[in-house]
Amino acid sequence: MKALGYWLMVVGSLRLASVWFGFFNIWALRLAVFSQTTMSEVHGRTFGVWTLLTCTLCFLCAFNLENKPLYLATFLSFIYALGHFLTEYLFYQTMTIANLSTVGFFAGTSIVWMLLEWNSLEQPHSKLS
Repeated sequence: MKALGYWLMVVGSLRLASVWFGFFNIWALRLAVFSQTTMSEVHGRTFGVWTLLTCTLCFLCAFNLENKPLYLATFLSFIYALGHFLTEYLFYQTMTIANLSTVGFFAGTSIVWMLLEWNSLEQPHSKLS
């Protein structure tokens, strides 16, 4: 497995903690991510489900780095997440810069690394008939 695959498994594992917080400890999620606003339990569960989906993408992609559609979906999940959190910080002021920095580190590193690896993905060998 390539180093990127291991990185995606680490990120996916860390996202699992956010899933737990979203479903079972809304106070910790609010403190760790959305510290500048109130959150209801339904907001926490919605965040948990979305994060579970992105966690699943990380693990699937980690084991299938050569699958370009899956790779692209995982890459886009990082773009969407970073865009969402930037919006929450810049426009809605629901996050602190410290919380954004943590998210930005993992999303930004993943985005850059996945961009750098995109062209090195193994191309399927076509069979000549």
